[in-house]
Amino acid sequence: MNYGPAILLSLLGMLALWYGVRWYMLERQRAQQTARHPDAGDIAIGFFANFFDTLGIGSFAPTTAVFKFRRRIADENIPGTLNVGHALPTVTEALIFIAVVSVDLYTLIGMIAAAVLGAWLGVGIVARLPRRAIQLGMGFALLFSALLFLAKNLDWMPIGGDALALEGTRLVFAIAMSSVLGALMMVGVGLYAPCLILVSLLGMNPLAAFPIMMGSCAFLMPIGGARFVQTGRYDLRGALGLTLGGIPGVLIAAYVVKSLPMEWIRWLVVVVVIYAAVQMLLSAYREAPSRPHTA
Repeated sequence: MNYGPAILLSLLGMLALWYGVRWYMLERQRAQQTARHPDAGDIAIGFFANFFDTLGIGSFAPTTAVFKFRRRIADENIPGTLNVGHALPTVTEALIFIAVVSVDLYTLIGMIAAAVLGAWLGVGIVARLPRRAIQLGMGFALLFSALLFLAKNLDWMPIGGDALALEGTRLVFAIAMSSVLGALMMVGVGLYAPCLILVSLLGMNPLAAFPIMMGSCAFLMPIGGARFVQTGRYDLRGALGLTLGGIPGVLIAAYVVKSLPMEWIRWLVVVVVIYAAVQMLLSAYREAPSRPHTA
């Protein structure tokens, strides 16, 4: 009998419990002068972002777009807010998909572990970056995300194969790339679309990407999110809203809706993500230090 998935799910449950307690204890120790309670808008963002995330759209790019439109969260706090707030809803997704979609355990664990390592290294860098560097990084990351959505809408993405496992050099390459994707998560680059492209290029069944990408995010986001909470480089109200609205959004999408005609939603996402990218890059441009005029 294969106990691998059950052990993985148990570890994920313990990690989620540790993360929730860690988040609570860190905030309890912090002298907080601002409001701690999310507003209805924060909760709605969490619900819809994670609802569509469960259906394969991804949550980081759309959430960033709405954050930029609302102009309530400082740009430098957006990566931390995304990782802190979406962590527990993503754990919920992973618990569902790891249980129902069969993937080779070595492939799954190898890619998840690499993504976690990349995130652990990446969050230490992002937490120290200045505001403008984060604006530039997120702006170009959002443009990249928009291109991935566009490629999917126009059927330019690889369709994949039937494999549920990787071996040899393909497995080594997948693990190496997973560490890069984990690091990029810390600057606000969603892992779903790049991971789907990666496993498809390597000949895997695209359905296998769901437990891999959701499992990777579910393990790395609590670890990265806890470090963001520790540094205070995030917005508490926004993160709580994403969490409180996100978990019901995941459950409804997974067990009630299950599927939707997604093409028009993907085109809408392309538009809003490009909007967010332009706004982020414009913010970085406006904050660029002025150069002295030369005679």
